Amino acid sequence: MCACPVKCRAGVRSCDLSAKRRSIEVKGGCAVNDQAIIELYWARDQLAIRESDEKYGPYCRTIAHNVLQDRLDSEECVNDTWHRAWESMPPQRPDLLRAFFGTITRNLALNRWEKQHAQKRGGGQLPLALEELSECLPATDSVERAVEERELTALLEGFLESLPRQARVIFLRRYWFLMPVKDIAKGLSVSESKVKMSLLRSRNKLRELLEKEGVCL
Repeated sequence: MCACPVKCRAGVRSCDLSAKRRSIEVKGGCAVNDQAIIELYWARDQLAIRESDEKYGPYCRTIAHNVLQDRLDSEECVNDTWHRAWESMPPQRPDLLRAFFGTITRNLALNRWEKQHAQKRGGGQLPLALEELSECLPATDSVERAVEERELTALLEGFLESLPRQARVIFLRRYWFLMPVKDIAKGLSVSESKVKMSLLRSRNKLRELLEKEGVCL
């Protein structure tokens, strides 16, 4: 049996695959739900890749492009996302498939950006986002120690929960999805100045929280 998910598996007839596809389709349409996609991965069915790309491809491409600002590099990251997912399921059964794919894509894009940056390449929103956060996050070595102890993670989760909904959305879109300010503003139908002010207030609040908790900046 071929291990590659983009090739037909030996001994599997196209009619068998079609029957399986029909058996997991959502009633009334051809959109496949998340649990069905996960089952395809667990069954080692190549349709998992196609269904993942149809449902979550645009979402993952946006994440990758926000980091890399390059269509070809972004496309490669998304393709790698499906292969990482293929390697992860089984044994994993993600509770939120959208978040699962998004995290894989973001990590792949960040890794690719770091390699490009080391080679005097790069760009995108990552440098700008890091610069904005530089005054309210600990130094690299402190971050690594805190993450290992899960202290910083817990603090950040509590911080995000404390933010009003719109401020939380703005913060995550900027610093997790690395969206440009103008795109955040357009998506929320607010001005760019309002987005910038929200980000400034959130960064100040985060800085105050970390200082209060004794995290060295």
